[in-house]
Amino acid sequence: MIDWYKLVSGSDIRGVAIGEDAILTNDVVKSISIAFALFIEKTRGINISDQIIAVGHDSRLSGPRLKDVFINALSSIGVQVYYCGLCSTPAMSMASNILSCSAAVEITASHHPKEFNGFKFFTSKGGLKSSDIVDIVETARTSFFPKSNIKGKVRNVDLMKKYKDSLKNMIVHNLGKNSPLSGTHIVVDASNGAGGFFVDILKKLGADTSGSSLLDPDGNFPSHVPNPENQKSIEFIKKLTLDNNADLGIIFDADVDRCFFIDDKGIPIVKSQLVALVSKFVLRDHPKSVIVTDSVTSDHLKKFIENNGGKQYRERRGYQNVIGTAKDLNYESKQCFLAIETSGHAAFEENDFKDDGAYLAVKMIIEMMNLKKQGKKLSEEVAKFKDSKESKEIRIYKESKEEIEEYLDNMKEKCSNIEGCSEDYDTPEGIRFNFNICDRNGWCFSEYRGWCLFRQSAHDLSIVLNVESDDDGGVEKILQNIQQ
Repeated sequence: MIDWYKLVSGSDIRGVAIGEDAILTNDVVKSISIAFALFIEKTRGINISDQIIAVGHDSRLSGPRLKDVFINALSSIGVQVYYCGLCSTPAMSMASNILSCSAAVEITASHHPKEFNGFKFFTSKGGLKSSDIVDIVETARTSFFPKSNIKGKVRNVDLMKKYKDSLKNMIVHNLGKNSPLSGTHIVVDASNGAGGFFVDILKKLGADTSGSSLLDPDGNFPSHVPNPENQKSIEFIKKLTLDNNADLGIIFDADVDRCFFIDDKGIPIVKSQLVALVSKFVLRDHPKSVIVTDSVTSDHLKKFIENNGGKQYRERRGYQNVIGTAKDLNYESKQCFLAIETSGHAAFEENDFKDDGAYLAVKMIIEMMNLKKQGKKLSEEVAKFKDSKESKEIRIYKESKEEIEEYLDNMKEKCSNIEGCSEDYDTPEGIRFNFNICDRNGWCFSEYRGWCLFRQSAHDLSIVLNVESDDDGGVEKILQNIQQ
């Protein structure tokens, strides 16, 4: 018996697709495919026989099987299909506009291990929300298949060429036509996913990309998991950057909607450092902009954004939550030009808030080159933001949502009894505590300064505990108090 709702992973569908434990069987994928077409018919008002749906995938081993099943199912009910081959998620998110199709789907499990796969869905309005995914799954589990006497045609389409050209033109427009990246050394780690194309763009514009690695698609992900947040992944691109004396290192996840960077001194530009740096660039061009971030950020970031003229708005973790809030703020005439997560997801108002790691990489390269013209280096800008000294993330797995809610309620009561600890209400999800409480005379009650956040994962039945501290050994001291 399939637990269909286990396939819901935030605003995506994800599950094991390889081996005895596979949940993404051919029958399940067929049902999801047809349920998506029915969803488009219901929400967009496009009859199934008039639909054109674009399909692409990343480098995962199960991609070809899932692609065949998905496309054949759509075709069997009369939907026309544009098959885009190996594609990045950001490119697929633009398919409705570039290819004038009804909707698009990327077959990917993003940063997850090789046995996983899944689906990300898009319309001309952007990515689907979590509630939309639940709707699709509820339809899929009924196994209702509409009949059609006409089989939908399948066309091969080179979507990536148009997408790559748009990124290349963006660099040329900002920096000039004649080898604008000449004299610059950039290394790329594509994590054996769909991001190897980015090196071709850089080479054509004059950059030295020697030392770039893991550019070829390989769903076994032999060198490291396709996750920029993974410490082994960060160390890999850091070593590439330092060994090649590069000006910039870039690491993508498997489907290229996220990336992190390494500066010219080998310092990782990750998490809050990334949010701070990109926020500063945005606030220079758009003073007083609201910057929407996820909830896992320190007060250091809040103050940095405010000192640069902006205002931080914390939102629940999940890139569609952050992007959705940014769009809502603009709808309410509250200017917001950036939605960004500490996980490396970033969406700019100028790019219609599309979640695009390659677009973020282009923005970073343009900023780096403009600094170079002024005789400055990216590392100098990175050094201007001082974040917490230590950080740690822990996952606590439970059997049900009820257990998670009970656990969070207990922690709220118990942590309030810790000396020097108080609840911080500036969080959109979970429970947040500060450990830097001082009296009116400036005397601090705790020997460590920091914060922690308990929140429910958007992807599974677990509680995520994030802890940061401004003091050496502070994270462990906070954890000791929590464990007691």
